[in-house]
Amino acid sequence: MPVDPSSRDGEHVDLAVREFGGEGPPILLLHGLMGCADTWEPVARWLTAHGRVLGLDARGHGRSGARGPWTVERMAADAAGVLAGPTTVIGHSMGGLHGIALAAARPDLVRALVVEDMGVDFVGRDADAARAWFAAVPQPFPSLDVVREAFGWPRPEFGEYMARCVRAGPDGLYLSTSAEHAADVAGEWARTAFWPLLDAVRCPVLLIEAAESVAPPGQMAEMARRLPDARHVRIPGTGHLVHAAAPQAYRAAVEGFLTR
Repeated sequence: MPVDPSSRDGEHVDLAVREFGGEGPPILLLHGLMGCADTWEPVARWLTAHGRVLGLDARGHGRSGARGPWTVERMAADAAGVLAGPTTVIGHSMGGLHGIALAAARPDLVRALVVEDMGVDFVGRDADAARAWFAAVPQPFPSLDVVREAFGWPRPEFGEYMARCVRAGPDGLYLSTSAEHAADVAGEWARTAFWPLLDAVRCPVLLIEAAESVAPPGQMAEMARRLPDARHVRIPGTGHLVHAAAPQAYRAAVEGFLTR
């Protein structure tokens, strides 16, 4: 379902929203960098018991249009544009940061928030290293198995994640997000600390941290301390994709939060 929530001159982009099903209060799923709404499919299956589940392809990702600005503020506003009323927002990585920004800017639209393995302060990280890594991955891919192999070591769930976010070209498969756009997104994180956003978040928040987290040590616990109504859980044996590495533990944490 394409929508256009952008009204600012020069920022128009068509965004794709996937309907996963379910009835009742809306639940919006926000994916991570280089991802797409389709990566949420296994989680969305059980979430439909809790409400109407939607997944947004962020600008430059999945089936959405690719046009800047590639900022947290703009991409959180994109998410606000697809909502019609109070919604539970569940975000992984980049999507978690966008969920925080959305809850801060539009408290009327976010009734509860789940943030999976994401911090608010990566200042000093080398965004150019990420740019070089993604640009070095040889494209096109001849098959989905090759995509899984390219991204699936040492954690196979990353290979499956990326295999859901490719598009077919005349000579093979390409990642649906360009390395250049992804680096622009991450570049802002390396320059800007988003701690002030937490001061404006008023909804209940669940912070889920991986054992091998991308967030600096202790940062997600500090985020929970600064938020007025937050719970922080750390799930053993997991990498960045907690919901894929430990699906039962992730589900128990989220369902416990939703039914609280």
